[in-house]
Parts: sequence; structure tokens; C-alpha cells
Amino acid sequence: MGSSATTSPLRQMLEGQLSQLSSEVERLFDEARGRARRELADQLNQSVRRIRQAESHDELAATLLDSATAFASGAAIFCIADGVANGEKVRGIAPELAESFSSLEIPLTAAPALAGAVESRDPVIAVTTAAEVSARLISLASHQPDGRAYIYPLVVKDHVPMLLYCWGAVHGPVQGPVLEMLAQVAAAVWDSLAVPPPPEPAPPQSALQPELVTIAPAPASTPVPATAWDALPPEDQAIHLRAQRFARVQVAEMRLNDAAAVQSGRAQRDLYGALRARIDTARVTFRQKFFAPCSSMVDYIHVELVRTLAHDDADLLGKDYPGPLV
Repeated sequence: MGSSATTSPLRQMLEGQLSQLSSEVERLFDEARGRARRELADQLNQSVRRIRQAESHDELAATLLDSATAFASGAAIFCIADGVANGEKVRGIAPELAESFSSLEIPLTAAPALAGAVESRDPVIAVTTAAEVSARLISLASHQPDGRAYIYPLVVKDHVPMLLYCWGAVHGPVQGPVLEMLAQVAAAVWDSLAVPPPPEPAPPQSALQPELVTIAPAPASTPVPATAWDALPPEDQAIHLRAQRFARVQVAEMRLNDAAAVQSGRAQRDLYGALRARIDTARVTFRQKFFAPCSSMVDYIHVELVRTLAHDDADLLGKDYPGPLV
């Protein structure tokens, strides 16, 4: 009894120290988690910013690949053409194997996982087996039989020109939502980088001469009227392309970051009411950046809202939507 009374204060002191230590450890964990979230957000913002600044499709593919490798052990870019996935760029494999990747051609019929991403236009998670992603790709990427591949299509209008293919982990599982967002932002930028069609050439003049005793002068050819795009000076064309890219990225980010609000707005036929703050901010920024320096500017924010969020049904924007900027 005396011994218990003697050790009781010591036990109380130890319990108090343990409780204090536990609280301190929890505080340190909270700080670490907070720093990790801030670092992830900073890294994501930097990646999105770099993707948005791409000036060509090749630069866009390289930037997307570099950004993806921050969130996955390995990543590759495939360009899709004529039912074939063509290897373009890769990170995370041995240099001597990377040289062979650019010549890799995988028929989609031989890689159901790649074909599924192209056909469904949705991300696909596949087991890394020859039956799913092809034996050649497994060999180049050194996939394990029980591994996973994460495939993100870049959906541009009605087709998929490129796939982002990722595997492995970076200090944890592959960051699926982050990679999907990067792919969708890249798709919006890809669309804005489309080269405008060249003007139609004038019809060739016939080399045959009319069979007349007196040859009259040939009538002057009627010039082909230039399209509105062709009539713009090069500096205005550049501003229009930047404006299109800005609008597509803004609306793509609304669709990604406010997916629940987008779905609710569509269901209630009031997208503007559901996304008023985001839409108003985008409209104000667009007006300041693009309408002031370019008198021929088009409200591409409105175009993208109708096309991407409202599925070409302007009524879904709601009765309070202010309409296109003028």
C-alpha cells in the first residue's frame, strides 16, 4: 500500500508527460500534413501554369509529361492516329529503352486498355499485362505482372489525339485526380493550338486557249474573298488564339474544380446561378486582357460556357446569365 502511494505521483508525472508528448506529436503531424498539402497545391499550380504557356503541340506534350512525372514514377505520351498508339515521349525508364519508345507503335486492337480510354474518353485503370497494354510496352516500361497503369485521354472536341499513360508511385499512390486534371487542362490548350485553315487557293487558270481567229484578252480572274480570320492582321490573330486558350482553360477548370456545382447547375438549368462567382471573375479578366487591345475580339468565355458546360444549349446557363460580352 505504501509502495503504491509512493509511486503514484511518479506515474501521474509520466502520464502527464506522455499526454503532452502525444499532443506535440499530433501537432507536428498536422503541420507536416499542412505543408504537404501546400506543397502539392503549389506544385499543381506550377504544372498547370506551364501547360497553359505551351506554344505548340510538341511543347505541350513535353510539358504535360514533365508535370506528370511529379505525381507518378513513370509516364509516357502516346499520339493516336489511324487506330494506332504511337510512342512520343517517355520518362521513368532506362535511357537505352527510352530511345526505342519513339518508334513504338501499338495497334489499339492489341491493347484493350488504351483502346478503352480512346473509345470511352474516360480515364482507365488497367492491370499491366500483355493482354491489356501489349507485351512490348510491358517490356519497355519494366511493368510488374501485378502492377497498374493509369491512362488519361486528352479529349479534344470529338476525338482523342493523345493519351497520358502513367504508372507506379511517388512517395505514395499515383495521384489520379491530379493527373486527370492535368490531362484535361492539356486538352483545352491542345484545342486552342489548332492551326487555322489556310485560305482556299484561287482556281487554276486553264492552260488551253480558245480556238478563235482573234484572241481576245483573258478576263481578269475574280479574287477569292478572304475569310474573316484571314482578314485579321497577324497580331490580332495571335491575341485571338491566346483568348481562346484562356477561355478553354478557365472553363475546363470550372468543370474540374466545381464538378458538383456544374452538375447541379445543369440539372436546374441555371449554370450561371451555380457558378456565378467563377463565371463573373473569368468574364472580368477576359474583358480586361483581350477586349481592350483587340477590337475584333469575340467573347470566347461565352462560347466555351455554351459548348463545354451547357452542351450547346445556351438555355442551361439560366435566366440571369448576362449574355455575351460586347
